[in-house]
Amino acid sequence: MNRADVPGLDKEIHHPTRLTVAAFLSGCAEAEFGAVRDYCGVTDSVMSKTVAALEKAGYVSVRKGYLGKRPRTWVALTLNGRQALAAHLTALEALAEASRRAGARGPAPGRAEDEES
Repeated sequence: MNRADVPGLDKEIHHPTRLTVAAFLSGCAEAEFGAVRDYCGVTDSVMSKTVAALEKAGYVSVRKGYLGKRPRTWVALTLNGRQALAAHLTALEALAEASRRAGARGPAPGRAEDEES
């Protein structure tokens, strides 16, 4: 089974930083940009590009405002984003399970089990 055969894998969420952002946001109504950035351990630039890509896909919404006199940006996972994340995680679980089953059956016919032995 190759990755293309796994229904539900979402190219917009599959990137590790995008997946981390979506997973983080799935646990809250919305989060301040800096909190998500810090959790992901990325720079402002990387976070901004990640949020822009997820927003373009319709997976996050962005709200700008002020906290006192300081400008702030909040990010939230949309319903479409929550559904895409759930489908992506289900597809990853299916891929892992199929891989475990294939590994338990042993090597594919015509392939050496251990070429170094």
